[in-house]
Formats: sequence, C-alpha cells, structure tokens
Amino acid sequence: MRRFRIAFRVILFLLVGSFFHYVLPQNDIVQITQTDTRRTDFGGFNRWFYAQADAGSAEMANRDVLYIYADRKKTFLFGLVKRDAMGVMVYRNEDTGWIWPPYFKFDSSNLQAEAASLARRNENDEGGNWAKVTHYGWRIPFLSIFPNAVNVEPIEGPDVRIIPWFNIFFFVFLIVAFFFVRAMWMQLRERSLDPLVDSAEHRIDEVQAGVAEKRGRLRKWLNTWRSKDDQL
Repeated sequence: MRRFRIAFRVILFLLVGSFFHYVLPQNDIVQITQTDTRRTDFGGFNRWFYAQADAGSAEMANRDVLYIYADRKKTFLFGLVKRDAMGVMVYRNEDTGWIWPPYFKFDSSNLQAEAASLARRNENDEGGNWAKVTHYGWRIPFLSIFPNAVNVEPIEGPDVRIIPWFNIFFFVFLIVAFFFVRAMWMQLRERSLDPLVDSAEHRIDEVQAGVAEKRGRLRKWLNTWRSKDDQL
C-alpha cells in the first residue's frame, strides 16, 4: 500500500509538472530566419495541441496556419542556463482567443508581421535580428506539434539575460495559496470535523457497549437454561 501511494504521488507530480510546463510561458532567444503560411491538416491526436481557428475565421478540418522559423540559443533547466550552441525551432502563430490557455491572444497577424520584419534584418542592422520569443507548448517533431508564439520582442543580442518573472510569481503564489488552503483546512478540521468524528466514535462505542451488554444478558439467560438441563 505504501508503494502504491508513492507511485501515485510520483505520477501525480509528473502530470501536474508536465501540465504547468506546457501552459506556462517560456522565453527563447532566437534569430528569426523566415515566416511562412502553410495549409495544415490536423490528425485525431495532434488536434488537441493546436488552438482554435483565428478570431473571425470558421473552424474547418484543415486551415492555414502561420509559422515562424528561427535559430535558437540552446539552454539548460527550462531556459535558465544558456549554452553556446545553436539549434533550430519552429513556432506556430495562432490566436488563443478567450479559451484555454488564457493568453487572450487575438493579434497573430500583427505578430507575424513583426516576425517577418525581424527576419528581413541582417546582423549589420541595429540590434540585428535577435528577438525574444515568448511561447507556450512543446515541439514534438514526429507528431507535428509546435509551440505557439504569443509575443515577439526585439532584443540587443544573444547575451541578454531573461528572468521569467511571471513564472516566479506564479509559483510563489501557488506555494502561498497551498499553505493558506492547508491552514484553513486544518482549522476547519480542528473546529468542525474532529468534534464530529469524536462524537461519532463516542456514539459507536456506546452502541458497541450496549450490544455487548445485551449479548452478556442473553448469554447469562441461556446459561440458566443450560444449568437446568444439567440438573435434569
């Protein structure tokens, strides 16, 4: 039973951690190389990893999806530690609208124009074509799943340090909320639930004592008849 509880907690931790890693914003330092619009067919599984059609467009089995191509600085520890190596990354650029996740993004066309403008720059231009791409989601090549870019911001160069303030405040709030709810639960349990449980246990003990007493009386009565039979 103890191993089952440990396995359940580990699986729950992995599921919750994966959920937050998918929906929380992440920042990449990239050089945008090009933008593209591609007609995309959605499968039964990867459809879940795409947003709905852009605001004002009809939902169809396939549709045009905006993509942003970039060279990305590789990192460790979810972007906290940068590496010298470069890799490639492809982002989709879709409106999230009012549904989940709650980024309330309606400006995918404007974002595509900003990305295309950065892609036309070269290294000799002021700031070059380095940018900070804020996104959520994962890149899974064999399932054709792409992270969704929610913001593109020009930066001075590849050595800019980005601190994920939103994620820091979110987890601090989550920890504070956890201990606050736990304290409320402990007070509720101490003031309301524990007395009810003690009262219920006391009543159960009284009932059990009453049943035991009646059993004792019945046993004594049966013993009186047995003694009479022995006399006969």
